[in-house]
Amino acid sequence: MVSSDQRRRQLAREKFERQQQRRAAARHKAKRRNVIVAAAVAVALAAGAAAYASVGLAGGGDGGTTDAAAPSPSGSADPCGKPVPGAPSKERWKKEPAMSVDTSAAYTMKLETTCGDIGIKLDAAKAPRTVNSFAFLAGRNFFDHSKCHRLVDQGIYVLQCGDPTGTGSGTPGYTIPDENLKDPKLKGDVYPAGTVAMANRYDGKSDKTRDSGGSQFFLVYQDSKLPPNYTPFGTVTEGMDVLKKIAAAGSSPDQATGNTAPNATVVINRATVTKS
Repeated sequence: MVSSDQRRRQLAREKFERQQQRRAAARHKAKRRNVIVAAAVAVALAAGAAAYASVGLAGGGDGGTTDAAAPSPSGSADPCGKPVPGAPSKERWKKEPAMSVDTSAAYTMKLETTCGDIGIKLDAAKAPRTVNSFAFLAGRNFFDHSKCHRLVDQGIYVLQCGDPTGTGSGTPGYTIPDENLKDPKLKGDVYPAGTVAMANRYDGKSDKTRDSGGSQFFLVYQDSKLPPNYTPFGTVTEGMDVLKKIAAAGSSPDQATGNTAPNATVVINRATVTKS
């Protein structure tokens, strides 16, 4: 005969199992949504607002710094450190900055993150206005203290950053045009691992949604099949191991924004663009 104590333990165990099943179903649903968006509209890699069709479709946020992330589904510890003190930028501009980059010069961007440094070679010759915008925003500390708010690890393999609100809806207040969409590196509609590209509002249908990049960008940590609608403007030269570490920690659905947020605490402590 089952004692009352045994019955209580059994009920508690069953309740726990139901909770785990619901959480697993929620994660699966969120990841499946990413795959569907990727197939239907070249993924959700967007630069803000509900109509955006690029990593981070919609949502609203308070613009605060990220707290320690939840552990990954596998139970592994957060592989990243704590953010340095500071608040995300609230600056916005009405116009795209005037061109100041030298298209014949070499530019690099360094992302000092809580998970490690990521070095990026920027292509000012092929994507001058994009690189110019990033140089401007980095110079104004726009990316500092902002979290990378989305990790897609099914169908495509990207980490999205560049939104100080941390919601997928933030912009610098202006847009920049698409560039370098016929880059020969994008063979077979594949963005190779190491590619750094722009998020945008393109919906896959209307040309009116073209030329809508802002500040959000994504880093490809594994070859990802995407139509060539997202400006490739850089290549990771240092820190692929950092991206792999972030990806290995997995993602979880963020009910507030609809994103699949990295389980790792990924915050850009500082971003700099350097001419050499």
